[in-house]
Amino acid sequence: MAQTLYFYDLETSGVDPRNSRIMQFAGQRTDINLRPVDEPHNILIKQTDDILPDPGAVLITGITPQMTLADGVTEAEFVKFFDQEINKPDTIFVGFNSIRFDDEFMRFLFWRNFHDSYEWQWKDGNSRWDVLDLSRMTRALRPQGIKWPVDSKGKPTNRLEFLTSVNKISHADAHDALADVKATIAVANLIKKNQPKIFNYLLNLRTKKEVEKFLNQNDIFIYSSGKYPGEFDKTTVVANLGKHPDNNGVLVYDLRHEPAEFIDLKPKEIAELWQYDREKKLVPLPVKSLQPNRCPAVAPLGVLDAAAQKRLKIDLDQIKKNHKALLDNPEFIGKLHDGLEILNKKRAEQTSLISEDGDVDSALYDNFVDNQDRRLLEKVRSSDPEDMNDIAGSFKDARLKRLLPLYKARNYPKSLSDEELVSWENFRKEKLLGGGKNSRFAQFSEQLSRYAVGEFGTLSDKDKYLLEELRLYAESILPES
Repeated sequence: MAQTLYFYDLETSGVDPRNSRIMQFAGQRTDINLRPVDEPHNILIKQTDDILPDPGAVLITGITPQMTLADGVTEAEFVKFFDQEINKPDTIFVGFNSIRFDDEFMRFLFWRNFHDSYEWQWKDGNSRWDVLDLSRMTRALRPQGIKWPVDSKGKPTNRLEFLTSVNKISHADAHDALADVKATIAVANLIKKNQPKIFNYLLNLRTKKEVEKFLNQNDIFIYSSGKYPGEFDKTTVVANLGKHPDNNGVLVYDLRHEPAEFIDLKPKEIAELWQYDREKKLVPLPVKSLQPNRCPAVAPLGVLDAAAQKRLKIDLDQIKKNHKALLDNPEFIGKLHDGLEILNKKRAEQTSLISEDGDVDSALYDNFVDNQDRRLLEKVRSSDPEDMNDIAGSFKDARLKRLLPLYKARNYPKSLSDEELVSWENFRKEKLLGGGKNSRFAQFSEQLSRYAVGEFGTLSDKDKYLLEELRLYAESILPES
């Protein structure tokens, strides 16, 4: 089958993929030359009555829970449609900041609905890519032929709606998923037309295998990432410090910074700098984690021409001097690893104090699902609701046993027995009202009030309508206390 790109975008009820939900999914398939293939998809997904949207998110998208209930499909129905109509072999899934945002929401949606959370982006020749980092590297290294925006404060920005505006690209309904999909394709076309070499280079470098090959061949390289300052177009030159001790990534050092300030630090001091706190006004540690499976925008040092060096304020002589200092102090890498171990222990202690005990919706990354349980996922999805309870006992993974009643209640509420209905109501009561003054409902109500009184800005008539709809929706799903 010919390779295609599937551009997609989501509008969500909040920013946390663990506790928020997808409200709108839109996508358009194109051929490798970005020409549309088939009709676009534009789907609303029903919100379930155990989730309260973030009022700020609703004001941005204009999508209310009531709209999703009237015109949307359940998550289970969406997953079935995705498998049948979207997830085709040799598909490159593409978005604008999709790797850090949209992909995560998709993974948690699949997790809640007994579907493999990862296969869609690697099985049958599939992969993923992100136009945001393509834009960042193009702006930094080969900006010619494209207008590059700044924000209201005059600072460089690569936000999609700004890119479309300065380049006269139609984008009338920003933050509508389908409009954003069309805008993303247009920006990709703009870069492909004006800078085809960097477009094709990064497209071909999108897979983990190709990135790892690049890392094995380059001790020093260019890296464009949101982790770096906007004043340098989110781009710097880094040194490869080798494998990250805790994951499949590598540690990279920003060679703009002289190592002398850091190489003599003790592991405890390194850990403190790694956990950067603005109020302490400490210089952040110039070491980041690069993940080969997240399509990083990396390029060999040789493509850094004189114009880019001047624009990005990169002094290659100083870069090489800083790299030599790292090579002359190999013990620094060992101290980095020790610092990470200290930081991980601290984070684990903090997480244990604030984690929500029993929140199985958030448990995707706790462990991989083993092969025996993976074979049962499709059985759940293809079963009648009345037969699902019989499958629960077959799961080895306790998370899946706990997740199944929630899946059934959210997608097939009419199938619940009296006992199951009581259990679901108790679950909703604890989720929405548990914690008293700190409950989700209390936090939602406070935020709604702050928006309603104009604390975050003047409200239009449409804004007032959306907030009133949210108030009515919250009242309609509120469990009996």
